[in-house]
Amino acid sequence: MTRRVDPFIGTEVTDLPPRTGLADTWWWPKPQIGNTHPGATSPLGMVSACAYSGAYPTGYGRFDLALDGVPPTLHDGQLASGFTHFQQSGTGAIRKYYNYFRVTPMVEPLDVLGRTWDIVDEHAEPGSYSAMLDSGIRAEITVGPKSAVHRYTFPQHGNARVVIDFSMGGLTIPYGATVPLRAHLESLDPTYAAGEIVVEGTPLAVHIECDNPNWRRMLWYDRRLMPGGTRLDFDRIRPTTLRPFGVMWAGPSEPGEQIELRFGFSLRGTEQAKRNLHRDCGEGPARFEERQQLTAGSWRDHLDTIAVETTSESRETIFATALYHSLIKPCLAPDESPFWPSDGPFAFDISTMWDIYRTQLPLLTALVPERAVELANAMLTICEEEGNFPIGYRMARGSDRFSRQGSALAQTFLADLCQLGLPGIDWDWALVHMANDLRRTYGEEYLQRGEAHPITHTLDIAFGYWCTAQVAEHVGDRALAEQFLTLAERWANAFDPETGLLKDSTFYEGSRHNYSFRILHDMAGRIELTGGEDRFVAQLDEFFGYGADPVTQPGLAPDAAELLAGYRLGRFEGLNNEPDMEVPWAYYWAGRPDRTAEIVHAVINQQYSTGRGGLPGNDDSGGLSSWYVWASLGLFPIAGQNLVLIGPPSFARSTIAVGDGTLTVIADGFAEPVAGGPVQYVHGVSFNGEPLDRSWLRGDDVRAGGVLVITLGAEPGAWGTTTRPPSSPRRTTTFPPVPTTPAPPTAAEG
Repeated sequence: MTRRVDPFIGTEVTDLPPRTGLADTWWWPKPQIGNTHPGATSPLGMVSACAYSGAYPTGYGRFDLALDGVPPTLHDGQLASGFTHFQQSGTGAIRKYYNYFRVTPMVEPLDVLGRTWDIVDEHAEPGSYSAMLDSGIRAEITVGPKSAVHRYTFPQHGNARVVIDFSMGGLTIPYGATVPLRAHLESLDPTYAAGEIVVEGTPLAVHIECDNPNWRRMLWYDRRLMPGGTRLDFDRIRPTTLRPFGVMWAGPSEPGEQIELRFGFSLRGTEQAKRNLHRDCGEGPARFEERQQLTAGSWRDHLDTIAVETTSESRETIFATALYHSLIKPCLAPDESPFWPSDGPFAFDISTMWDIYRTQLPLLTALVPERAVELANAMLTICEEEGNFPIGYRMARGSDRFSRQGSALAQTFLADLCQLGLPGIDWDWALVHMANDLRRTYGEEYLQRGEAHPITHTLDIAFGYWCTAQVAEHVGDRALAEQFLTLAERWANAFDPETGLLKDSTFYEGSRHNYSFRILHDMAGRIELTGGEDRFVAQLDEFFGYGADPVTQPGLAPDAAELLAGYRLGRFEGLNNEPDMEVPWAYYWAGRPDRTAEIVHAVINQQYSTGRGGLPGNDDSGGLSSWYVWASLGLFPIAGQNLVLIGPPSFARSTIAVGDGTLTVIADGFAEPVAGGPVQYVHGVSFNGEPLDRSWLRGDDVRAGGVLVITLGAEPGAWGTTTRPPSSPRRTTTFPPVPTTPAPPTAAEG
C-alpha cells in the first residue's frame, strides 16, 4: 500500500471532476481545501518536518486563511524560506501554529535570512520529504517518533551555511505568528547545540548534531554573528522585543557535498532530547539512510494492515493516501508530559476530537489497538491532571480547548475499548473520570435543566451518559449504570416533536439539519419522535437532496448573505465538513440501506480524487480520510456502540489485519465503480460461511476476523429492510419532559 500513497493529496484547492446527481445537490460551507501537508511524518509520532512558506494552516503551500469558500492565494508557486517541524494535519483554525526550529540552507549572507526560494522540484513518500530550491541546494528530511534528520546537498560555494532559527514559529499570515515566551540556547562543542523554547506554555527542547567537523559552529542574534559566543538566554520575550536568534554551521562546500543535521526533541529538557535522538537514530554521523529506512518500514507495517484489490490505480492511490492520512495524528509522546512529572502515556494534537471520534479513533482501535489503548490512557491522565477530558489538545497549555465544538467525546472512545475487552486500561479508574467529566462545562446545565445549549451538546452528553453506563456495567456498578441510562434518555429534550428536528439554538459549522439526523443510541425512539419511519425517510431524502436542483458552491470570499442562503438549504455537506458524516447510515434504522448505498457511492466516487486538490474539505486530522477508508471497505463503525454496519464495498476483495486475526471482505457480483455510474446494492451477506440476516456486525465480530461475503446487485433488494440495527430501549413509556423548575443562578450568571 505504501507505494500508492501520495502525500500531496489535499494540499491544494479542491479540484474534483464535475459532480452529477445527488453529489451536485450538496452544499459546501467550509474551505475547499484539504489543508494537508506532504512533509515527513512517523505513524502517530510527535515530529513532522516540511518546507515552510508561512501559508495557512500548516506552514506549507500557497494559500491564505479562509474559513469558508475557496481560499485566497498567498503565493503564486511553491516557496520555502526553510524547513520547519511540528505541523498540524488537515485542520483549520486550530491556533496557534507550530513550525518551530526553522532550518534554512543558504549560500547567501545571514542578512537575507527569512527570504523565500522557489521549490523547483519536490518529492514525498511516507516517512520522507525532499525539495530542490532554486538556490541549487537540495533538501532531504526524514523523521523518527521523536527526532528529525536533515540532509542538504550544496553546490560549490566558499561560504555555505545551515541556519537554525529558534525564534520563529507559526505562520506569516496576520496574527499567525507564535512567539516564544522564554528561550535559552547553548553550544560548547563544534558538533552540537542544544536549547529550549517555551511556547504556548510548553517547554520544547532540542538537541542538534552536525556531522561536518570542518564547518564552524556559531551562535547568532538579530542576524549578526556572535564569534566565540556559547550561550544565549532570554527570560521574557514580547512580540515587540523579539529579535531572531539561533545557531548555524558554515564553511566552504564542494559540488555535491552533503551536510547532515540530526534533531532530537523532548518536552522534558535537552538531556532527554539527546537521549531521544540517540534512541531514534543511534549515535555518530550519517544516520539519514538508516532512519529513513526505519520510518519507511514503520509506515509499511501500518499501511499493510489493509490490502485491497482493484484494477484502478487511481482508486488505490486515493485509498492508500486516506489510510496514510488516518495514521498521522494524534501525536503519541510517551514519557514526555511537560505538565506533570510522572512517566507514562502522553498525547497531543488531539486536534479535532469532534470529527475523529466517529471514524478515525475506531479505525485506530481496529488496526493498532495497542496504540488506541495508549491514547486512551493518555486521555485519562490528562483528565486526572487537568480536570477534563480533552475535546482538543495541542502542544500547548491554557486556552483553545475547543469546548464549544462538542462534549463527552472521550466517553465514546472509551466505551468502544471497554466493550471490545481490550487489555491495558483500569476501568474503575476510567469510570471515575468518565462520570465526573460529564458534570463539567455544559454538563451542569444538562443536569439542572434537562438540556444544554448549544443544543447539540444535549445529544453529546446524553450519549456520553449511555457510553459511561456501559463501562459501569462492565465494572459491576449496576446502580450507576441505572442512573446514567435514565439520564441518557434526555436526548429527546433536544428535539421539537412538531418538526422532528432539533430545537432552535446555535449550531457549530452547520444548521439544525446537519445535526438532527446524527445516529443516537436510541434510534427507534428517535424515529418514533419524528412520527415514524416514512416521515423519517422523507426528511432524510430532503436532507440528502433527492429531487433537488444542483447548487452553486461558495467561491472566493463569499459574503454573509450567500452563506446564510446555503445554510438555509438544510442540506448534507458532502464531507466538505464532518458534522453529518455518519448520517448516511441513519437510513438503516428505517429499513432503507439502499438509500445509504446511493449516497455513499456518490461521496466515494465524486468527493475524493487524486491530485493535490483531491479532498472536498479539511481532512481534520484524518477524520475525512478515515471515513473514506471505512466506507470503501463496505463497513461503518457506530462509535461507542460496538456496532459496525455493512454496506456495498468499493473493492472486489479487501483484507484487514484486526486485533485477533484477519477480516476478509469479498464482494460477490462486484463491478468497478465509476463516478456518476450505477450503484451496487447489497442483496445478501454471509459471515464465516453462515448467512447473515442482519445489516451489522458487533465490534467483537470484526476484531475476531473471518470472511465476510457481500453479494451485490444492480437494483435494491430485500436485504436490510426487515431487521433493524440495535437500539437502546427507552426506560420510560413517554419521552422525559424538560424540568420546569428553573435552575438556580450560577456564579457566572450573578
